[in-house]
Amino acid sequence: MAVRIGETMIQLGLLREEQVEAILESQRELHRPFGELAEKMFGLSEADVEHAWSKQYAQIAEQIDPNDMAVDAWAASLVDRRQAWQFRILPIRRDGSEVMVATTAEHLARAMRFALRMLREPCYFVIAEEEALGEALCRHFPMPGMTPQHVSRGAMRTRFGPDNAAA
Repeated sequence: MAVRIGETMIQLGLLREEQVEAILESQRELHRPFGELAEKMFGLSEADVEHAWSKQYAQIAEQIDPNDMAVDAWAASLVDRRQAWQFRILPIRRDGSEVMVATTAEHLARAMRFALRMLREPCYFVIAEEEALGEALCRHFPMPGMTPQHVSRGAMRTRFGPDNAAA
């Protein structure tokens, strides 16, 4: 069953149930996105909405171990080493008309912003554990001094935890 954005916002403590109901009622009348209404009606920030949306996406996205997958040379060429490490992003392969890209749940929003701006290819994201992604980045995008632990240790800290800052 799909996780709804309002439920995710309640879990994160951003909204209460009655606020979600009020947004849903307005949404039926105004036909506007839930997040936009949450911002206007209850003062959530764009970052709050983005954080909730990325948590929702991470709950429904496929979970993978990138070390068990073959990384296509074409997909890997979409980013350079610095970008792969900075945005915690591992393009894996073309899958139909889209590129499968791995990141962690914590880095999802930032990785998606980067992909939208820079990859110029339609993408979908799969979720990897931090250490597994770090190991794969070390193998496919080696950088002096970088270890698997840098995926989490190098994360920027914000109100919600690792790497929810703008790209």
